[in-house]
Amino acid sequence: MADWLVKTEPGDYAFEKLTKEKETVWTGVRNPVAIKHLKSMKKGDRVIVYHTGDEKSAVGEAVVSSKEDDPKQPSEPRVTLRAGKPLENPIPLAEIKSSPLFSESPLVRIGRLSVVPLTAAQYAFLARG
Repeated sequence: MADWLVKTEPGDYAFEKLTKEKETVWTGVRNPVAIKHLKSMKKGDRVIVYHTGDEKSAVGEAVVSSKEDDPKQPSEPRVTLRAGKPLENPIPLAEIKSSPLFSESPLVRIGRLSVVPLTAAQYAFLARG
């Protein structure tokens, strides 16, 4: 099992919408490194959902409920996320950046990366919210 963070602009697709829909195929990823990370996801992997834009906070949990690779479109992996619980207290980017756990993380080093691997310790830090 692996842990991930996915970023979304809340005006485009907020965590609240995921909780209402219960599941969604995670789309719109164009960065080659982020696509590589999507391809690495497996059913059962844990996910933190992070709102970009004005919020800049980790806001909820999800899990990879299914994954399909389309041989005709290898650049577009189909990863389905199932909503988990919202974080009781969203974790703002400033707090994430201040933690030594994230000093080498692509989350703070490569700000525009929309799919980021997390260590178990990083996941635990964010999921406590």
